[in-house]
Amino acid sequence: MTAPHPRLSINQATIKKTTVAEAIAVTREAGIEAIGLWREQVQEAGLDESVRMIADSGLRYSTHCRGGWFTAEEGPARVAALDDNRRAIDETAALAAAGAPGSKAALVIVVGGLPEGSRDLVGARERVRDAVARLAPHAEASGVQLALEPLHPMYASDRSVLSTLDQALDIAGDFAPGVVGVTVDTFHLWWDPQVLDKVARAGREGRIASYQVCDWKTPLEADNLLSRHYPGDGVIDFGPMTRAVEATGYTGDIEVELLNQAIWDTDPATAVARTIAGFERAVAPFLAGAPVSSRA
Repeated sequence: MTAPHPRLSINQATIKKTTVAEAIAVTREAGIEAIGLWREQVQEAGLDESVRMIADSGLRYSTHCRGGWFTAEEGPARVAALDDNRRAIDETAALAAAGAPGSKAALVIVVGGLPEGSRDLVGARERVRDAVARLAPHAEASGVQLALEPLHPMYASDRSVLSTLDQALDIAGDFAPGVVGVTVDTFHLWWDPQVLDKVARAGREGRIASYQVCDWKTPLEADNLLSRHYPGDGVIDFGPMTRAVEATGYTGDIEVELLNQAIWDTDPATAVARTIAGFERAVAPFLAGAPVSSRA
């Protein structure tokens, strides 16, 4: 099996059917040095137990997934969403603190789509700005960076009213870079003809919190959410975007986050091995350097 690149991180979405313990075990056994967990599995295991397992694992913590879903108009649903995001910030801080040196206290934010019955895209984006403003003090006090993730425009109605890096950066610009940044995800941004300039802008502003890589392949799945593929299996040219991210000075972990039913149905160890091979083939050649290994 190909040895994993030192900057490769497994996002637990790639091996969704695992528990926290199983995800950590398969990641370590593959020789990968970093992991990002999802809130559902962390809550199932319990935050204290998840923190203990991360601390014992020797793995870096790359991101916590996910917060957001706060485009609702004022009312109980919006209050509940903001309270849940404050809990997500607390989880992020605890898990990142337990990780090996080089861990990142970054909470990936998928902001949410249009409220049911609404056509007010501009208003929804303004409510995102307002929600981030309400959460930023707690994030700053906790040492957590909110990592706004723009999603492909096909998700604008139901998942994210932020579709470009510029839209995310314009909101992030109201706050210190260490408090609000952005997630650069190849699946969501590869189509944008200005994406390299936008990545450069994110770098100048010091706002790249996470770089996530996966591939786009057509035809899309019937559920377009589950259309992510191993790097190298689709049509994305990873060279330009990876070089652009590297040129900003980003030296952090690079997550592979694969939402795909066929991959979820694969044995987790096999899925991780295929991830390693795809990353080595499609992404690693364009990386300028790697962090010092956190393991002996």
